[in-house]
Amino acid sequence: MDEQTRIELEAAAFRALLAHLDKRSDVQNIDMMNLTGFCRNCLSRWYQEAAEARGIAMDKDAAREAIYGMPYAQWREKYQREVDDATKAAFEKSFAENVGTQAS
Repeated sequence: MDEQTRIELEAAAFRALLAHLDKRSDVQNIDMMNLTGFCRNCLSRWYQEAAEARGIAMDKDAAREAIYGMPYAQWREKYQREVDDATKAAFEKSFAENVGTQAS
């Protein structure tokens, strides 16, 4: 497979992932992090880092909007729910293991 085709297939898979996550707004970021070690915010951070690596200025809000399909505050208001203390504790552990710093 040539490089351009590989890039196009990866981009198509990424767009399919975003579309799937958009359909599954019931799946909380905290649950994704606890189960998989990444969440929508991780995707937005990776997106921002990729842009910056190519000399494209992008702030956290713009990167999150690209992943969430709306401003992050709007997504949180619309879809985010409260979680119990055990889920929060599991998140702190997963975040530290996968991201490397304490969650805030």
